[in-house]
Amino acid sequence: AEFPDATVNTIDGIRADFDYGFGLLRASNTTPTIIIRFEADTEENLRQIQARFRELFASVKADIELPF
Repeated sequence: AEFPDATVNTIDGIRADFDYGFGLLRASNTTPTIIIRFEADTEENLRQIQARFRELFASVKADIELPF
């Protein structure tokens, strides 16, 4: 994953820390799912982070359906 305007940590999944929030995806420890979390200082910034992660998922599977 490339997020040039974020600090990326890949220790337990992918976490991208932006100046205005973060996006995180990682494998669940208890179920066969991927956990996705977002946090931002405004609704607009939240949508921007989610869009960036949608692009990341789409680069792997173009027709993926996401819950966000």
